[in-house]
Amino acid sequence: MSVPARRLLRHEGVPQAARRALWAVAAACPGFYFFRYVTGDSVMALYAMFGALPLVMFCRVPGPPRQRTRILLTALPAGWVLVTAGTLLAVHPWAAAGGMFAVGFVIAYCGVGGPRLTGLATAFQLFYVLPCFPPYDPGSLDSRLTGLTTGILLAVLAERFLWPEPAPVPYRAVLAEAVAAVADYASATAYHLEAGGGAPAEREAADRAMAAARLSRVPVTERPASPSVHDRALNHTRAAVRHVRDQLDRLADCPGHPAAGPAAVSLLRHTELSLRSVAGELRTGTPDTRRDPLPAALAAFDAVRVAELQEASTARLRQDAVARGAAEGTRLAAGATRLALGRAQPPAAPPPHPGADVLAYADTPAHLLWWRRLRMHLTPHSVHLQNALRLATALACARLLVGALDLSHGFWVLLATLSLMRTSAADTRAALAPAFAGTVVGAAVAALTLYAAGDRPLFYALALPVVMLAGFTLGPPLGPAWTQAAFTLAFVLVFTQISGADWRLSEVRILDVAVGGAVGALAGLLAWPRGGRGELARDTADFLAEGAVACRAVTALLGDDRLQRDRSQGDPLQAARRAMHLAEASFAQYLTERMGRGRPEPHWEAALATGRTIVHGAELLLMTHQEGLREPLPPGPAAALTGLAGQVAQEVLRAADTLRGSGSREPRTTVSRYPAEDSGPLRRAADRHGMGDAHVLLVVDAEAWLTGVAHDAVRTRSAPPRTEVPATRRAGASRVRVRGAGPGGLTP
Repeated sequence: MSVPARRLLRHEGVPQAARRALWAVAAACPGFYFFRYVTGDSVMALYAMFGALPLVMFCRVPGPPRQRTRILLTALPAGWVLVTAGTLLAVHPWAAAGGMFAVGFVIAYCGVGGPRLTGLATAFQLFYVLPCFPPYDPGSLDSRLTGLTTGILLAVLAERFLWPEPAPVPYRAVLAEAVAAVADYASATAYHLEAGGGAPAEREAADRAMAAARLSRVPVTERPASPSVHDRALNHTRAAVRHVRDQLDRLADCPGHPAAGPAAVSLLRHTELSLRSVAGELRTGTPDTRRDPLPAALAAFDAVRVAELQEASTARLRQDAVARGAAEGTRLAAGATRLALGRAQPPAAPPPHPGADVLAYADTPAHLLWWRRLRMHLTPHSVHLQNALRLATALACARLLVGALDLSHGFWVLLATLSLMRTSAADTRAALAPAFAGTVVGAAVAALTLYAAGDRPLFYALALPVVMLAGFTLGPPLGPAWTQAAFTLAFVLVFTQISGADWRLSEVRILDVAVGGAVGALAGLLAWPRGGRGELARDTADFLAEGAVACRAVTALLGDDRLQRDRSQGDPLQAARRAMHLAEASFAQYLTERMGRGRPEPHWEAALATGRTIVHGAELLLMTHQEGLREPLPPGPAAALTGLAGQVAQEVLRAADTLRGSGSREPRTTVSRYPAEDSGPLRRAADRHGMGDAHVLLVVDAEAWLTGVAHDAVRTRSAPPRTEVPATRRAGASRVRVRGAGPGGLTP
């Protein structure tokens, strides 16, 4: 074997492409040949081919083999409905286009529900597209459904038994490694605090492990992105452990503080043990039924804090509050992990104020969780809604254009629109050139083949599996133009066996791809052309603005018992959580899009981290002090804490203005603007000022949360702009591009 051939076969995408090419041949060809040459039913043959091809070539479903099989089987009833709808609505171009808009929008918008739905989106769209063209023939519906059923069942069998994909690494296993690394960090932090300072070396390992657990670094099919209790609990676990890591960073970044007391060191060691237990549960997938000793350690630590309040300095007060924040984050991570692994939470009394029960979704019916997620993204600023509207409009317009121009193979037009559209105009434009070049080459080869072979169906029947196997296998190393050429040649061979040998099929294929690509490009240019990047600055700035409001609202709620008793106030974090989900969706899409080489970009991850510190830190604070106060804070401490919340909110708003481009970027600095000795709330807590023990602990914990938010906000404003490169060069993005970044997920 030559060196270039060995290089091609060693390409990272070739084994996966070869597997799917083999599935395509094994699932699509037998049904096609049986119905075409044994029963003589060309309709059944066509639908058997296109019932199998979308599932094996374009769909990515999550989970181990059994789960993937169950998900693939759901395509069967959905396919019956979509083929029936397409057949009946083909009576008139406007009816077909209206159905195309509705089907395209619903299927694309359901992508907010995670990979189980998006994995089959392309197949569902094609199941409607294929029958919605003339001839209008409801009498052939039985043949269409029979062929479709055969193709889907063959695809399921091929995926399950013919060179099956290995079971993927579940996200909980990736998260387990991150939790274990943070446990090592907690152990090292306890040791160094006991010795009087020093940054532990385990910090870098914890940062790497937490970075590996980001959803953007995980294969799309394994991301916990659905609104289900399981996925939400896994996300809560990651957020809680990230909060623990951040608190450990704060402890390590304060070398001037005195050595921690024995109680804080002991609490960190209990935190480490609890984190190791959480990591073990995530690795095995089995919740630990033993009682977690961390809540008892937290109660004992609070007792020591109360006993030592008279002698504690402001630095020690903050240090103890930060250590307690790490322990509280661990307690939340343990509860969320057990919830994700299926262990029911014991019933608890309703919290005295909204927002304190951060795992309340455990008792929420599944249909309500889904409805809330769908409703959350019904806003023009949601990239999911934008993608769904863009795709649905493009497909409907393409369908109308096919009817107006009376194109004979209109299916190819919509297939080109679906496959070439991306989430930004720049990406769509970049996809057009290789697609058109590949189509021209494939059509030229097909025309020469048809001219040379003439009307010999046996030749085309033998050539089809060879073209599919070789062309689809070599697509990843040779690029999208090669893949498009292989698809063009394969489609011509398929339709040649149905309608007869005609070299004009190549000409029709070129025209259809040009029309479909032009429709997709025009839709991308007119409808939110900047894609995720166009919304990211606004969504992230809005997230920080809502976080600034939450800083004031949570501080006021905790300090006033009258607000705690007033249930009409609502959850103070609800708006910030909604803004967080929209910003994270925009950021996830932004990572898949092509960027201008060398273009400076804000440090989006630092900005999102600031907002998460607000939301998740407030959740833990509300959970810690959910019993509420018997009376409001005295006026002096309340005013000091309210003033600090206002200052921090202003810092966050300045960071938001920086993202919007209307604020100034500060010089980089590692010095906190809120040293403990200058903190008004901490000085009042150290002096007591007529406060009870509960008042003091509340002020100290709230001050630690607010100053942590301020530290992150300052870091966001002073972070230097980052130089972005195209998505294909970013870590992990190559997988996204190979699998398809279009709204429908299809990249032939």
